[in-house]
Amino acid sequence: MIAKFSVAVTGLAMLLPASAAQQQPDPKATEVWAPEPARVIPGSPASAPSDAIVLFDGKDLREWVSAAAPDQPAGWTVAGGSFTVRGGSGDIQTRRLFTDYQIHLEWRVPTTLVGAGQARGNSGLFLASTGKGSGYEIQILDCADNKTYANGQAASMYKQHIPLVNACAAPGEWQRYDVIWTAPRFAADGTMISPAYVTALHNGVLVQNHVTLQGETVYVGKPAYRKHGPAPIMLQDHGDAVSFRNIWVRPL
Repeated sequence: MIAKFSVAVTGLAMLLPASAAQQQPDPKATEVWAPEPARVIPGSPASAPSDAIVLFDGKDLREWVSAAAPDQPAGWTVAGGSFTVRGGSGDIQTRRLFTDYQIHLEWRVPTTLVGAGQARGNSGLFLASTGKGSGYEIQILDCADNKTYANGQAASMYKQHIPLVNACAAPGEWQRYDVIWTAPRFAADGTMISPAYVTALHNGVLVQNHVTLQGETVYVGKPAYRKHGPAPIMLQDHGDAVSFRNIWVRPL
C-alpha cells in the first residue's frame, strides 16, 4: 500500500503547476527606496546633531528672553560655559516657538544646598509655556539623597507622572535630560483633539515612557487643558542657583 500511495502522489505532483513554495517571492517587492531619510551628522557629548537648533552654545542667552516680558533679555548669569538662575529675576523662555520636538538639556544643582524636600535645587523645564508661569513641567531637583513626594521629585511630570526610577546624580555633578515632546492638538473651538505625550530619559535612563498628560502643570488642584498653539520652552526661576549648559532642540 505504501508503494502505491507514493506512486499516486508522485503522479499528482507531475500534473500540478509549481507549488507556492517553489514560486519564491521577489524580495524587491517589499523594498522602499524613496523618499530617503535626510542625512544627520550625530553630535558628541558636547555638541548637537547637525539638524538641531542650539539654544545655548556656552556663550550667551541670545536664544532666551524674560518669560514675564518677552521683549526683554533673559536676566540669568552666564559664566564658564554655562548659565545659572539668578534668583528673583524670573523665569526665562526661548525666543522661538515649538510644537513637537526632541530636546537635550544638561543641568546641575550646587553643592552648597542647605534645604530639603522641594527646597533643594528646585527648577523646572516647561516643555511648552502657556504664559504666566504655566505649561507642562518636568521637575528639576536634587533627589540623590533627598526625600520628597514621588510625583514631585526630579524627572517627574510634576504632580502627574512619577518617574520610573530615580536616576539622580549627586549635587555638583552635571545631569542630562533627553525628552521627546508631542504637543496637544485643539480644534478651532478649543476642544482637545489629542493630549500631550512625553518620553524622557534622565542621565540616559528611561524615566517617562510615552506618558499621557492630563493637562497643564498645576501646584494645587487637577490639571486641565487650555487651547494653545506653538509655544516657547521655559526654564523656571524657583530661587535656587541651578545651572544649565549644552541645550539643543530638534523640531519633529
